[in-house]
Amino acid sequence: MDFSIALILLQDGIVNGAIYALLGMALVLAFAVTRVIFIPQGEFVAFGALTLALLTSGQVPGTAYLLPVLGLIVLALEVVRALRSGSWSAIPGIAIGCVALPLVLLWLVRGYAGPDTSVWVDMLLTLLLVVPMGPMIYRIVYSPLAEASVLVLLIVSVAVHFALVGLGLIVFGAEGWRAPTFIDGQVNLGFMTWSAQSLFAVAVCALLIVALWFFFSKTLYGRALRATAVNRRGARLVGISTAVSGGLTFTLAAAIGAVSGILIAPITTVYYDTGFLVGLKGFVAGIIGGLASYPVAAAGALLVGILESFSSFWASAYKEVIVFTLIIPVLVWRSFNHRSTDDEE
Repeated sequence: MDFSIALILLQDGIVNGAIYALLGMALVLAFAVTRVIFIPQGEFVAFGALTLALLTSGQVPGTAYLLPVLGLIVLALEVVRALRSGSWSAIPGIAIGCVALPLVLLWLVRGYAGPDTSVWVDMLLTLLLVVPMGPMIYRIVYSPLAEASVLVLLIVSVAVHFALVGLGLIVFGAEGWRAPTFIDGQVNLGFMTWSAQSLFAVAVCALLIVALWFFFSKTLYGRALRATAVNRRGARLVGISTAVSGGLTFTLAAAIGAVSGILIAPITTVYYDTGFLVGLKGFVAGIIGGLASYPVAAAGALLVGILESFSSFWASAYKEVIVFTLIIPVLVWRSFNHRSTDDEE
């Protein structure tokens, strides 16, 4: 390996690490606020990438049909809840937000999406189709189990993962897809030349990380999520709805996954089950951060991306093994530094 090859591998590792950093932060956020180890995070990546690829090819993505179906399930659950409680005030808003708007979006996609549509419009449509699935899945699956143990929530997450993979196979098919590049050309940084697409992906990841920091530090909803992450019971006592916090958390997680999928769609061919490995590598980054520290998770993600890149050069057949083996010394080190605490603490 000469220096030029090392720079190319480093560039690939930084791009991959930036994506894993976003996913790791989403996993840390979901666990801190809801105690859910959100294994299906990678499926939002695959859904985002495949939705964009199909839109750019002029086809209607399966997510345009899946979103109204999920909305109908949410509406049905809310109707059952209203029958039990006698309160129907929330039903009109849910019918509009979860059923009417997805149907309007389906009409727009069927009528106006095509190969001549701007890729930036396709990206916006992708976000509108994929992001609402996060809070819907939270309402359908996790909200009724909000007080369950972490182990139960983990088992449920595994079940949701397999369900979403199956749905991905149904709505997207087994064929792989790849979106066209957003930005062409090369950027010379002096010591190395970056493709404009890779530099764009890293820049977007950095901007999103800064935006998340601003959201959690400076906004009311961000501080509410931080309070819920620190102490769920205390947050409820001061009037913070843990249900709203959970829905907002899953919205952010779905948005992060969808953006990550949009960024990788022009870089690699994506299949319906591609998100599993991508999500697992983000999970490794989250574990390095102890599912609690965002900066450490981001640093761990860069380490995972660079290790994966260089492993693909030296031992491509074992690169996944090498990346996932990284979790063993981290868990051993954390086991020696772990202090037993109550779950609520």
